[in-house]
Amino acid sequence: MNIKTIEQQIEQSFIEKLTGLKYEYRSDITDRAALEKNFRERFEALNRVKLTEAEFARLLDEIVTPDVFAAARTLRSINAFTRDDDTPLNYTLVNLKDWCKNHFEVINQLRINTDNSHHRYDVILLINGVPVVQIELKTLGVNPRRAMEQIVEYKHDPGNGYSKTLLCFMQLFIVSNRDRTYYFANNNARHFAFNADERFLPIYEFADEDNRKITQLDEFAERFLKKCGLGRTISRYMVLLAGEQKLMIMRPYQVYAVQHMVKCIDDDNGNGYIWHTTGSGKTLTSFKAATLLKENDHIHKCVFVVDRKDLDRQTREEFNRFQEGCVEENTNTAALVRRLLSEDYADKVIVTTIQKLGLALDENSKRNKQRSKNGQATYKEQLEALTDKRIVFIFDECHRSQFGENHKAIKTFFPKAQLFGFTGTPIFEANASLQKIEDTQASMRTTEDLFQKQLHAYTITHAIEDGNVLRFHIDYFKPEEPPRPCGAPLQGRGIGEALAKKAVIEAILAKHDAATGGRRFNAILATASINDAIEYHALFKTMQADKQAADPDFKPLNIACVFSPPAEGDPDVRQIQEDLPQEQADNEEDPEGKKAALKAILADYNARYGANHRLGEFDLYYQDVQKRIKDQQWPNADYPPAQKIDITIVVDMLLTGFDSKFLNTLYVDKNLKHHGLIQAFSRTNRVLNGAKPYGNILDFRQQQDAVDAAIALFSGEKTGEQAREIWLVDKAPVVIKKLETAVQKLDDFMKSQGLACTPSAVVNLKGDDARAAFITHFKEVQRLKTQLDQYTDLTGENKAAIEQVLPEENLRGFKGQYLETARKLREQRGRGGDKPGSDDPVDQLDFEFVLFASAVIDYDYIMGLIARFSEKGLGKSKMSREELIGLIGADAKFMNERETIAEYIGTLKAGEGLSEAAIRDGYARFKAEINAKELAAIAARHGLATAALQTFVDGILDRMIFDGEQLSDLMAPLDLGWKARTQAELALMEDLHPLLTKRAGGRDISGLSAYEQ
Repeated sequence: MNIKTIEQQIEQSFIEKLTGLKYEYRSDITDRAALEKNFRERFEALNRVKLTEAEFARLLDEIVTPDVFAAARTLRSINAFTRDDDTPLNYTLVNLKDWCKNHFEVINQLRINTDNSHHRYDVILLINGVPVVQIELKTLGVNPRRAMEQIVEYKHDPGNGYSKTLLCFMQLFIVSNRDRTYYFANNNARHFAFNADERFLPIYEFADEDNRKITQLDEFAERFLKKCGLGRTISRYMVLLAGEQKLMIMRPYQVYAVQHMVKCIDDDNGNGYIWHTTGSGKTLTSFKAATLLKENDHIHKCVFVVDRKDLDRQTREEFNRFQEGCVEENTNTAALVRRLLSEDYADKVIVTTIQKLGLALDENSKRNKQRSKNGQATYKEQLEALTDKRIVFIFDECHRSQFGENHKAIKTFFPKAQLFGFTGTPIFEANASLQKIEDTQASMRTTEDLFQKQLHAYTITHAIEDGNVLRFHIDYFKPEEPPRPCGAPLQGRGIGEALAKKAVIEAILAKHDAATGGRRFNAILATASINDAIEYHALFKTMQADKQAADPDFKPLNIACVFSPPAEGDPDVRQIQEDLPQEQADNEEDPEGKKAALKAILADYNARYGANHRLGEFDLYYQDVQKRIKDQQWPNADYPPAQKIDITIVVDMLLTGFDSKFLNTLYVDKNLKHHGLIQAFSRTNRVLNGAKPYGNILDFRQQQDAVDAAIALFSGEKTGEQAREIWLVDKAPVVIKKLETAVQKLDDFMKSQGLACTPSAVVNLKGDDARAAFITHFKEVQRLKTQLDQYTDLTGENKAAIEQVLPEENLRGFKGQYLETARKLREQRGRGGDKPGSDDPVDQLDFEFVLFASAVIDYDYIMGLIARFSEKGLGKSKMSREELIGLIGADAKFMNERETIAEYIGTLKAGEGLSEAAIRDGYARFKAEINAKELAAIAARHGLATAALQTFVDGILDRMIFDGEQLSDLMAPLDLGWKARTQAELALMEDLHPLLTKRAGGRDISGLSAYEQ
């Protein structure tokens, strides 16, 4: 039975499942006209109106848009339309009040038949005639990312239905091979693409409350596609991010948490807390809960309470990202009180800090005393009017300052309030540090003490299993013991004991490039005190200067340092320090010395980054440091290495609540335990792409017992041993064994093709099936090698074993062959067009290039190497012409330029003695000549003036926008009829498309995708 027949059977059985769920099957809707006719009938019935032909044509013209975000907003809004007689019609596309009351229909094998589109869409679900969900059914074994990529390709096709027809309202895509089912939100191209850095679309598997995956298609349909459930998902659990013009769908665990909170409030059933691990999107969950509560008439206010000034700003920005302007800035306590008393619907959800709320309720605060003195009502007296109102308080990261008087004051003052807490690391009895005293009985202050009951849990164990956060690689660093005289006792260090700082820095300098993937990522060094941080900052400076003096090739790391200054009455700094116990205590001793040291650190930072930060505006400096860590963004073309921070030295700061995908390493020279340890480790494990396989921890204090205890405490339902297996990556020997197996499979495959397992043999592979198999085999080899490259604890024995399994020279050769083969196959797939139902292995291939690009080997590095090749006499790191070309060929960044660079190197003579500046100028000229020849040949082929074509191409690359009108102007001198001109344009673009793509160097040219072949 062929693949097409199998897919048809899966489709038929799926449609039967949906009709069993009371969807109406419309076998008559197979083309655009039938789709629009059905939509018109549903629209007219819902809005109780009869449109004329002209009105319906105009309505379609108004609502159909290539902008996914605009279409999503129209779907969820009451919209206005002017009828032919100038009377207004306010209409909706679906029943917004009760989504369950809409018509739910299923259609299949729809063919839109626009000018250039040949696609059939497997199964589409219609709500009130509007196509909102597309299901693509695949056979077993198709990689879900490839299935996603196919949908992206459909959307980029010229004449696709998504931009020119009712398909623009598509909200969700579902991909299933019957056993595995995935879903993801539709979006505009900038959020819906497989880009050069391979930051892939967020893709979800459905799960039940216990996080059991529901991936079999029929069970998925039963749980996810029931009519009312689907209506709820689209109307309540998708979020439109106005600032980014982006659609987001909530993950299953986020939905369950919101449902539990809403039910608890509807039933007026006390307080509760949500345990959702760090990195799982707590802010989105709490935002959605808050906005759903906005619709609840029984609730007077929903107050979202955060801690610390930077979190206040960060959370407000996050909320406003979800819905523009939904939270205004509370600059002071008076503004908070005014908004709490306001009856305005816009003030129903308020974001504030626990400190401001505490000040409002504290009769003894300076402001309240001043108001009493002036004969004004205190804030507390003004708020008396709210004591009998139902107010919901949601505490983000509920363990920052809530173990204090503020929490008690809120509970006492608002007796009808319901309190909900979100935490990534709950406080259990084992990790509680505060006691509560009741009568004579003392017990620990746990999360349960504060919030009564756990409403939902999604632990780090769940998140790692789901791939929502990364696992950890922990290197418990042991310095090499110096030789000891015979009979002398072993020195050894105790657990938690500090190493000499120089030894720590030596180890960091030796391991940093490996840990961070060649400085592609950045790191934090957590120190035990402000004095330690100051000392480390100074030592890094002197030790790196010494290293550079001894070795001119040494590239120093950019080191920043951040700790809070002595507060000295500054309320902003005091607020920041409430959650920084070590820094608060440290600043009480020798505050002047601390200030002087921080000023010197700021001066160093200003000099390095061309900034102008001052101690008096510490918060701006703190924000700048955070921004640089978050903007690590590779490749270096976007953000030069000089602007990046490699290591940030901290004491307490940045170890909780700070997120950056580009931070992957934590150096630990302080004692950590329980929730503090988990919070600190979790800074490193945000998911990015294949170049970041895990979060790296290098512990200089031998704290394995503390790590094991923390894992056991926060492992959820798993035992400590099970959790350790999930949380921690395999030890190096295990991964080396996997690498050996992957290399053996590659070897077996090459032999099965009658070839030796060598890079040079790859070009002799016959047929696309064999080339596709090579891509799949070698990608697995490289994935494991990337993982091992970032291990900081490889022994000499480990390194020798890796070299034996896969010699470096062989690896480089295979990388070059992978890139060349992948490039050709990808171009071929682009030309052939993906054929739905195709079992061609090339169509199913999932290319990955991010694993094949070094962060160290950039354009500057290559120019330096070429200059050395040209140096007179014997250079220190001489490379032959072949080695140099091999290095360039093995790096994905140079895919589009490798032949040009290789040709240029071919024109140079070893030992010619050219400077690096001369090499750069020479290459720029060489490239310009090649480009000019290439363009002149295209111009001649199509009968165009070379200068006019050059101007056209330069204009596109300057603006990164393809302008169809300018193409028409370019073709005008040919004086062709409409039909002939269209053919001439398409023929020209067939030649220009690859040239423009190549010269754009991986950046997107807006509008060019219409000409993808």
